[in-house]
Formats: sequence, C-alpha cells, structure tokens
Amino acid sequence: MVENINIEDIKDIAFKSGEAVLKIYNQDFEVEYKDDNSPLTKADLEANRIICQSLEKLYPNIPILSEENISINYEIRKNWKYYWCIDPIDGTKEFVKRNGEFTINISLIYKNSPVLGVVFSPVLNDIYYAKKGFGAFKNGQKLPLQINKNPEKSLVAVSSRSHQSDEVLKFLENLKKETENLSVISKGSSLKFCLVAEGVADIYPRFSPIQEWDTSASHSILLESGKNILNYETGEQIKYNKESMLHPWFIAK
Repeated sequence: MVENINIEDIKDIAFKSGEAVLKIYNQDFEVEYKDDNSPLTKADLEANRIICQSLEKLYPNIPILSEENISINYEIRKNWKYYWCIDPIDGTKEFVKRNGEFTINISLIYKNSPVLGVVFSPVLNDIYYAKKGFGAFKNGQKLPLQINKNPEKSLVAVSSRSHQSDEVLKFLENLKKETENLSVISKGSSLKFCLVAEGVADIYPRFSPIQEWDTSASHSILLESGKNILNYETGEQIKYNKESMLHPWFIAK
C-alpha cells in the first residue's frame, strides 16, 4: 500500500492547507477552547477540511483519523490495517502566540507504526517528509544533515516550549552529568522531532501528555533518518492505534 502513495501528492496537500492557514494567521482570529482546555481556531478547522477532503478524493479506501474529527470507536479502528493520522495544526498554542512554531502533520499508519509522514511549517516554509524505505528529507535534502560523533563531549537536547515538566528538567539535570557540555533548545510543535531527525538536536524527552497524532508524521521522518521514539520505561518503539490515544512517557533520539 505505502508504495502506491505518491509523497508529492501529500506534500501538495500540506502546501495547500498551509497557504489557507497563513491567510488566517496574518489577520485577526478568534480562539475557542475544547473540553481539555486546548485552543481551537478557524485555521485548525480549515486545514482539517482541506486535508481530509483531499485525502478522501485521492485515496477513498483509506480511513482517516484526525484530531479535529469526531472520535472513532476503538472497536472499529482496531481492525484498520492502514489509516491516515492527521494533526491539521500541531502547536495551536504557538499559532495563537504568533511565534511561527506550528506545523501541519499528515501521516500514514500501517498497523501500529507510521510508514509515511509529512510535516510542513508554513511560517518557516520548511517541509520534512519521509516514506518507508525511501529515506527522510528536509526541503529535498536527505536527513540527517549532520551527525554528532562525540556525544560524550557535547549534546543538544530539545524541550517543549509550552509543555515543560519537572520530570523533564530533572532528566536534563542528570543528562548534564553524562556529557561535558549540554545545551537545550526550546521549540514548539513537531519541530522538536524534526530537529532530532536533522541532527541539530540529539534527544527530546517528553514526560507529559501527548496524543498519537502529535507524533505520527514526525515519527516516520525520525525512523527514516535512523532515529526513533522509545517508550521511557520499556525502551520499545511507541505504538499507534491503541485503545487510548495517549502516549506513555518517551524519548526521541
């Protein structure tokens, strides 16, 4: 199935939705709040509409799971072999703050693992994409762009700009003891994973709630760049299409 998906089509959908999102981003917009107190804007809904309608037209036989769609019962989706996992705007808090650190995320999941992903940053105009067996890329350049050959001397960690936790701070303090020089970058949205895929950062610990659609597209990019997202307790790759869409604590590296 994945070999029949044209990654250029998926990139075009991301570009199209990004263009619509930027129009809203550059004008006044209202912010609503969901039951979990997370923000929602017209841009989230418009990007979701464009992505879902485009995917339904191109690949009508592949079901879609999106943050902004009505939730689908596990008894139905547990039987899916392939499905699209969408986060129309990852980093809506960053969108509202207008700091540019938000992304559009489209991924294809096979069973419990991502096999294709596109992450587009409309403000930065950077696009990351990957397809299983074909590698990962940023703006046409194969990832990783750089490799840290001396991690015992220098490490770069990336942490969440809007979802920091005491547990992560403690983890970073312990990490300082394992390397001569540790620097930390704060970044919003799935850009954190993309920095690890690039090689700009070495590690991203996440010890606070995060959903499957927040990681799926960038996880595909990490996998194809030789990295992974591992369950903090078990060391195994995190899984998708679970009954609970929440991930356990993890480390991307």
